[in-house]
Amino acid sequence: MEDKSYKEYLAQITTLIFDVDGVLTDGTITVTTTGEMLRTMNIKDGYALKTAVDQGFNVCIISGGSNEGVRLRLKGLGIKDIYLGAHNKIEQLTDYFDRLNIASEHALYMGDDIPDYPVMKGIGLPCCPQDAVPEIKSISKYISHKNGGQGAVRDVIEQVLKVQGKWSGNFNAKYD
Repeated sequence: MEDKSYKEYLAQITTLIFDVDGVLTDGTITVTTTGEMLRTMNIKDGYALKTAVDQGFNVCIISGGSNEGVRLRLKGLGIKDIYLGAHNKIEQLTDYFDRLNIASEHALYMGDDIPDYPVMKGIGLPCCPQDAVPEIKSISKYISHKNGGQGAVRDVIEQVLKVQGKWSGNFNAKYD
């Protein structure tokens, strides 16, 4: 792909794809005495995801984790395309693109670690949180100034929506 500033890609983005652990969460889990694994998500990221859905963007989650609580949270935000337990993220991405006839150059993917690498190599706008691993940072066209689980998702969604004139004036979205 051409060497362009990430801002030049924002206007053509129609699809937003995110990993969960390390992107929508800070990458830590709390393990209870019963073995349940708890994650924390940022409410501001949730608001941005809901706003993107409400504005007609394709929003997809592809994660190696398989926590059903995560699925419920994301479905509550209006996200329909949620792939959990994805051990080969390319398969899920290809299925998603084929099903909705999405061109990779119109997609943004935010990942943070090695399992995201193959997906990010073929995406229009690969992005990552500030605390992503070096290999992911090296292929990202945009590195958020925010860490995973601390507003990185909100940061990139807000930029896309602002460039496309779809951010302001949407103060009635339900996001909790």
